Amino acid sequence: MTIALVPQPVFCQRREGPGCRVDASIPIVAEAGTRPEAEVLANQLRRVFGRRPVVLNEAAPELVAIRFSCDENDLGDEGYRLTVHANGITIRSERPAGVFHGTQTLLQLLPQTAPGGAEIPALEIEDRPRFSWRGAMLDPARHFIPMDEVLRFIDVMARHHLNRLHLHLTDDQGWRIAIRRYPLLTEVGAWRRETLNSIGPNGERRYDGVPHGGFYSQDDIRRIVAWAAERHVTVIPEIDLPGHMQAAIAAYPWLGNDGKPCEVLPHWGVNPHILNAEERTLRFCEDVLIEVMELFPSPWIHVGGDEAVKQEWTASPRIQERIRELGAHDEHGLQSHIITRMDTFLTARGRRLIGWDEILDGGLAPNATVMSWRGFAGGIAAARQGHPVVMTPTSHTYFDYPQREDATPEQIAAGGVIPLERVYAFEPVPEDLSPAEATLVLGGQGQLWAEGIPDGATLDRQAWPRLCALAEALWSPRAQRDWNDFKRRMVIHRQRLTALGVHCWMPPEN
Repeated sequence: MTIALVPQPVFCQRREGPGCRVDASIPIVAEAGTRPEAEVLANQLRRVFGRRPVVLNEAAPELVAIRFSCDENDLGDEGYRLTVHANGITIRSERPAGVFHGTQTLLQLLPQTAPGGAEIPALEIEDRPRFSWRGAMLDPARHFIPMDEVLRFIDVMARHHLNRLHLHLTDDQGWRIAIRRYPLLTEVGAWRRETLNSIGPNGERRYDGVPHGGFYSQDDIRRIVAWAAERHVTVIPEIDLPGHMQAAIAAYPWLGNDGKPCEVLPHWGVNPHILNAEERTLRFCEDVLIEVMELFPSPWIHVGGDEAVKQEWTASPRIQERIRELGAHDEHGLQSHIITRMDTFLTARGRRLIGWDEILDGGLAPNATVMSWRGFAGGIAAARQGHPVVMTPTSHTYFDYPQREDATPEQIAAGGVIPLERVYAFEPVPEDLSPAEATLVLGGQGQLWAEGIPDGATLDRQAWPRLCALAEALWSPRAQRDWNDFKRRMVIHRQRLTALGVHCWMPPEN
């Protein structure tokens, strides 16, 4: 048996002696606190064996079984020890999250299907993550992603020890979350009349003429969050403000700067429409965040803050008056005021604001976490001010970009080429940060902006295997990174992805 784990564990060594025969008859013994992890594994083993193993709370020591325990105290929240020997398999950790990660590694040691069972050689794995934030971002605002597709994506994320799902729920092209207090956000804002699908030779926009839309009900959101929680994935919602808000303004024109009706935007690009800064509008933002917090237990709530074009503010006498009223000095100061108010609002309710690196402009809110997408500079600046950082640079983590110059037609992209090898080389901690500043880098995240991702198959091809490479860059020790070894392991690992129904696009010679 060739062991080809992705991401690569910290330590993995075969042992002498017989391994363990595993089939549907092997019970899973879950000590107190690990029953949920055992139930998830049992359901996943049904796919392998055709039948679901039984889950027990206790069993005689001599019984060959898969055993979970949280009796270790040196592995951290997500680390684990996995041991395979003739008497069974044990997964030990400090906490259930570590047990879960051990189960996902165990699944990689088994064939994709084995109705008659399979033999796992005797071995020992000790493993823990390098970074706490190992994420992926989905963008259902540009093209709606059905709930079942999101659940499937979470499953594949979890198999690779990715633990943060960032949902970009609102943008100019669609509002995707039901808010009870403002029903028009989905009645109007979740639907656009058509979608840009190409640019003509003279720069003219070409549309498909097909209405597009959809949204997640609050029950849908609860289902996504619960599914993710069972797999130790935290779902971070994003309500992008004060820019990228045309869908909301289409639903409630009083949110805009001229009060005039507008449509949900059918094309892409940076858009000049922006929220006004009236008290009623700021209360609207807070009302929305209240319902978002009811649905998402995430410690972090993302408020966007990116690409907020301020020309409407500059041209508006009322906004200029508002800037003076608030003592904001200029338009950048006004955006900082809005973000800081949301920061204060979230902090008072036990949550933490996170936003794209433009929230640095005009002054960073006191408790903000910065997601640095315009290179590493915003993250460096935030860390030097003592703020936590998630590195998400376009150079390494924008997976809407193609993997190679001669990308297949399905791989529509907004930017340059990001090959698999560059993702694998991603290093979230810049060398010019001091050791103390470096500890503020929580990790990194891959972005799947969906202007050119209209369906699940395209999403898969853009995401995988680059999210595999990112997972290893964020989980495994930096010193262990070996591009040629990763390529070798991916030959086998791609078969696992295929068995999970993933359309994994491996470029030739990679």
